[in-house]
Amino acid sequence: MTTYQGRRLPRPDEEVVDQGLGFDVGTLMNRRRMLGLFGIGAATVGLAACDRSTTATSAASSTASSAATATTSLTEIPDETAGPYPGDGSNGPDVLEQSGIVRSDIRSSFGAATGTAEGVPMTLELTILDLANGGAPFDGAAVYVWHCDRTGGYSMYSDGIADQNFLRGVQIADAAGKVRFTSIFPACYSGRWPHIHFEVYPDQSSITDATAAIATSQVALPKNACDAVFATSGYEASVANLTQVSLTSDNVFGDDGGASQIGTVSGDLSSGYAVSLTAAVDTATEPTGGQPPSGGPGGRRGPGPGGPPPGR
Repeated sequence: MTTYQGRRLPRPDEEVVDQGLGFDVGTLMNRRRMLGLFGIGAATVGLAACDRSTTATSAASSTASSAATATTSLTEIPDETAGPYPGDGSNGPDVLEQSGIVRSDIRSSFGAATGTAEGVPMTLELTILDLANGGAPFDGAAVYVWHCDRTGGYSMYSDGIADQNFLRGVQIADAAGKVRFTSIFPACYSGRWPHIHFEVYPDQSSITDATAAIATSQVALPKNACDAVFATSGYEASVANLTQVSLTSDNVFGDDGGASQIGTVSGDLSSGYAVSLTAAVDTATEPTGGQPPSGGPGGRRGPGPGGPPPGR
């Protein structure tokens, strides 16, 4: 039996085009069904491609938006006083001129001095970000850190340790903008919340000039860690001193309770404490911190209630 596309030919002895109207209509309907199926498939493929393109565009926009939000959410670390005991040459002693100041372990003195600060072990990690460069890590920035010992005294200044230079040091930020120091947990002296001072310089060659600092600020230490440390031997005076001050009454952190300056702390008394803080600095702005106000060792809001830390 002669067929065409699986259909029986009414007139097997004639050409396909001569099979009659009924056969021609059936052939036309078959073709329309095939074209319809093809059209639906093409539309589906087109929609899928469009959907993939829209999804990719949306994802890229979301990523760009997140990056922009992360950058714009950064705020410059507050400029603070360097206090009366910076040792950076701005008011007398200058440890930054001494060979050996660039070091990670600041517990011992260096050069001609031989003393070592005793206390609960602490490491400090600061991450320096460059707001003028979109909040990128500040690779190569020099960070000078200093703080008091467990009795509240500052090397190079306080009675009994004026000939020492421990608890002072400089580190150069790595590609991630990080600097790390090994030290001891500082005390709480009268009139001030427990804290750590730091200055940021654009590079290592700038540290011998205190006026080249692009930021001067302080790290506030959380109360729970302070309470634990101050209950140990050597920190006895800090217990009473801490009860007389709070983050909101402190003459440096009091403006906002140290909201952007409270270090994140982990660890314990047996293993030591790890303190970390991210500090965004802006080389495009004029530094306003550094020098203590006239009349004493206060902070941004004036001399405040505290005097110099006790000597020993």
